[in-house]
Amino acid sequence: MIRFILVAVFVVLFLILSIPLLIAEWIIGKFNMDLKGRSSLAIVNWAFRWVLRLAGVKVTCIGLERVPKDRAVLYIGNHRSYFDIVMTYVRVPRMTGYIAKKEMLKIPLLSHWMKNLHCLFLDRKDLKQGMKTIVTAIEKVKSGISICIFPEGTRNKVVDTFLPFHGGSFKIAEKTNCPIVPMAINNAGSIFEDHIPKIKKTHVVLEYGEPIYPDELTKEDRKRLADITLERIQEMYFKNKELV
Repeated sequence: MIRFILVAVFVVLFLILSIPLLIAEWIIGKFNMDLKGRSSLAIVNWAFRWVLRLAGVKVTCIGLERVPKDRAVLYIGNHRSYFDIVMTYVRVPRMTGYIAKKEMLKIPLLSHWMKNLHCLFLDRKDLKQGMKTIVTAIEKVKSGISICIFPEGTRNKVVDTFLPFHGGSFKIAEKTNCPIVPMAINNAGSIFEDHIPKIKKTHVVLEYGEPIYPDELTKEDRKRLADITLERIQEMYFKNKELV
């Protein structure tokens, strides 16, 4: 429980003490949105690194050099833990917005930081609103902001299994021809979700796969984009099980 208390206290203190920073970021945004984005990214990455330290999470990262640095990408990953976001966000090379469930909007201060970082909020029960979120994500990518989504739709509670990927997520890549970067995350559930409320010292393996370029695929493969991406992630996942 000690790690849980340390992480919880740090997060609460960060959110409270960061109120002046949020005000400063709002002022900066009035004059320079790019600077606001870069400074918000640096601040949140600093906080996330401390969360990982306090939680005792060690990450073996494979293939980070495969992520294109010169253009926006669509990150696609399997999802077992809240820590998936923390572990992957500290490694993004450029501004990246995550697609989160709309319930996150109810968390004060955290939702403000998420908005600063171009995160989008998805209503999984409202198909029309969900499509609007995807359209907004497409515009983000066109403007040079990467997007990350976990298209299983929710955290998978069963070890070594994968929920079907929702195809709508891949419209972001289809409409922008941005590269899809598959992410395979091993053992993330062992940090917290497998034994709530305890946080345990854990070794996680995170691998970034070779980018998938939609415009280089055949017409038939473009129709199977979700399945192809899932297959790539599964291949990396089961290959890396022995490293955990």
